[in-house]
Amino acid sequence: MERGLRILGGAPLNCRHELLSEHWPVSPSATGNAENVIARNHVVLLGEQGPPMIFGHGYGTSQNMWRLVAPLFAGDHRVVLFDHVGSGDSDQNAYSRSKYDSLHGYADDLLEIIHSLDLRDVVYVGHSVSAMMGVLAAIAEPELFSRLILVGPSPRYINDAGYEGGFEAADVEALLDSLDANYLGWASTMAPVFMGNAERPELATELNDSFAKADPAVARQFARVTFLSDLRSELTKVTTPTMIVQSTDDIVAPVAVGEFLQREIGGSTLVVLEADGHYVHLANPAKLADTIRTFLP
Repeated sequence: MERGLRILGGAPLNCRHELLSEHWPVSPSATGNAENVIARNHVVLLGEQGPPMIFGHGYGTSQNMWRLVAPLFAGDHRVVLFDHVGSGDSDQNAYSRSKYDSLHGYADDLLEIIHSLDLRDVVYVGHSVSAMMGVLAAIAEPELFSRLILVGPSPRYINDAGYEGGFEAADVEALLDSLDANYLGWASTMAPVFMGNAERPELATELNDSFAKADPAVARQFARVTFLSDLRSELTKVTTPTMIVQSTDDIVAPVAVGEFLQREIGGSTLVVLEADGHYVHLANPAKLADTIRTFLP
């Protein structure tokens, strides 16, 4: 596929602004950089009318993980899908260890996508670590967002005094050491653990295949940035209306984490879905889509 922006059902537009402007106006002030941003993050658009809705994917995956949910909103929303740099069909040459040594680098990319497409009142739906990237972006420029929908989020994965993150520090270090030593072996071992839904092994196979496509060097750094992050102190700064969606049985982000987020983010709503595993958008897409709809403006 030609890298760049495309609209579902049409030919790749390759960031040609005279065509892009027919569907998605580009900010005049951002036009000079918009082509680079759109190609860098392999931006894909679904739908041509309605409020904007952006879906962000989690660690080791790509925008493809949203394929069962995002199209359900394209009839009445302008849906934006993208790949984080280093993931999916993003521009691998754009990866910088210094820029992406924290989640702030990814949050900056999200803001650049929004500005390049001249979007306002964005509904942002982020899965896992991408949820926290959305939190950082909404704190930095709250005027751009109308809703945050955080699916399986965690501000910190490691347990702390008075805080249940789901993992002991030694467990995370062992997980990262295993990943460093044998990335593909780690992927095949952890995919079924993270996915759950043991009676549907094809789901774990898909997740393993997604992990296996990643550049191991990028995956190692992204894993450390993800699992060692601690954004608890940022949560009280969120002013955007927020819904937190947790699964009842998620080893990566247990319900206690969702309860913590609800307490820290003022006015937020917590929804606990009867679902197994960390990838509810793949295992229970209709249930998640129905939940998202209840929170749309």
